[in-house]
Amino acid sequence: MSRAVPRRALLLSALILSTGAGSGCRSKGGGAESGSVAPERAAKAEPAASASKPAPKGAAMVTIAREQQATWVRNFNPLLAEGSVRFPTVAGIYEPMLIYNTMRNEYTPWLATSYAWSDGNRKLTFKVRSGVKWSDGQPFSAKDVSFTFALLKKHPALDLSGVWRFLGAVTAEDESTVEFVLRRPYVPGLSYIGHQPIVPAHVWKDVADPVTFANESPVATGPFTEVKVFQNQVYELGKNPHYWQEGKPAVDGLRFPAYPSNDQVTLALVNGEVDWAGAFVPDIERVFVAKDPAHHHYWFPLVGGTATLYPNATRKPFDDVRVRKAISMAIDREQIVKLAADNYTHGADATGLDDSYERFRNEKAVAAGDWVRFDPQRANEILDDAGYPRGADGIRTRNGKPLRFEINVVSGWSDWVRAVQIIVQNLQAVGMEATMRTYDFSAFFAALQKGTFDMSMGWTTVEPTPYNFYRDLMSTELLKPVGEVSARNWHRFGAKHADPLFHQFEAATDPSDQKRILDAIQMIFVEAAPVIPLFKNPSWGEYSTKRFTGFPTTENPYAKLTPNNPPEYLLVLTELRPR
Repeated sequence: MSRAVPRRALLLSALILSTGAGSGCRSKGGGAESGSVAPERAAKAEPAASASKPAPKGAAMVTIAREQQATWVRNFNPLLAEGSVRFPTVAGIYEPMLIYNTMRNEYTPWLATSYAWSDGNRKLTFKVRSGVKWSDGQPFSAKDVSFTFALLKKHPALDLSGVWRFLGAVTAEDESTVEFVLRRPYVPGLSYIGHQPIVPAHVWKDVADPVTFANESPVATGPFTEVKVFQNQVYELGKNPHYWQEGKPAVDGLRFPAYPSNDQVTLALVNGEVDWAGAFVPDIERVFVAKDPAHHHYWFPLVGGTATLYPNATRKPFDDVRVRKAISMAIDREQIVKLAADNYTHGADATGLDDSYERFRNEKAVAAGDWVRFDPQRANEILDDAGYPRGADGIRTRNGKPLRFEINVVSGWSDWVRAVQIIVQNLQAVGMEATMRTYDFSAFFAALQKGTFDMSMGWTTVEPTPYNFYRDLMSTELLKPVGEVSARNWHRFGAKHADPLFHQFEAATDPSDQKRILDAIQMIFVEAAPVIPLFKNPSWGEYSTKRFTGFPTTENPYAKLTPNNPPEYLLVLTELRPR
């Protein structure tokens, strides 16, 4: 198994020479927000540098570094997990009815112009936008919405959010009205339903197997639907000839070179080859901004979810809450933040919530979560009491078997690689023989979704409320067997005693009731420690205004800057314009 940091010395040396900047090992095209590269691999391609040259002059093509993959696989199926398909399939090629804006804490109408609850929150009615056309010129209607949700029901593997656990029926009442009848009151269902990418019935009715369909030439409503170029090392998307927003998009298209690692993304940013990225850049003020202060900018608010260590609850010893908490206590988060995260953030508390959920944080749960504090002595005591004594070689055992396991991480995400290196050292110090296992994203994401790992680095979702966050991590409704793809509960953990609280929240509309229920859910999470929060993940976003403007900024935070969070990045794609 690999323990090495991938191809960093040469790349960073070149970066230092070209900028005069200090070194540092940083990474990531996504992390907590990422989920952003295809879980498939094509044949080995030529070096990525050949794809990093700017687009031909005259074409206003926005060059984006977002998915870190050595080679591209052509898949634009919006019903698959976002990490399985090419950007921006789920929100840029295809579109949802609504977009939740994290920075403004509000929903932006998109393919729907309005929604309304009725019948005690058991019915949700959307009015869809008139005048919208699919990219082949056919009209969009409420029938496409009902058809999309029928596909999810017919093919449960596509129901990534488990909507048919609470939906009873979906009906297009007329061309502009679609009605969702719920099995029970389910107010949080608004985001799951509203964010679902909608597909055209007239195309997908003839798809034999939508689960395996690569959809290489998409027909969609989004701003960028035309696949102009698709090669192993670069692909380009052109404008939708029938886009419903007049005058948009203002750019000619999007261009995506393949960059296998964050170090290569950093070099491309510094050299002016990339207009927009969502990567972790080392010492960004010196390395990137100072190279061209007039045009190079970034914004890293701590609203990108939480960098998290996922212990597989189906494998021993991770099914033991004492072991999970002991592992957490053995981890030096301050060292990880300093050496792996370049002090861009700070360690997570035991609720696991990032700053986008600050108004919901239960301080009593924070105080009760002492297991996120670095305390190797206490970790040793817990492991001793839990029945994992040290053997003669210092390695802890259970029933005579050494406690050995692997921690998975993406090879190109250098900050996470460094974090795992620190975690491995920390755990070895308390007698656990942990080793790091690096994968390119495709293999990493496949193992994560199928639950075929011991422990794995991972991210958390950012949704309107912590209900969604905790449902992903604890609800028994999302539990799937190992080997079956799970879009959210990767670690296969269910807290049955949390389910009634989830159901209470689903019917709650009063903010005080919601807060009371979420406080109780947070306490269960802190008691159970189903995953191990490490640090609040910054919402990575870098851009250059040399060729394009319209990016969100701290002065104009109309949306997150990052290209890593669907469907919110669609708000940015439709605002970019040439200088």
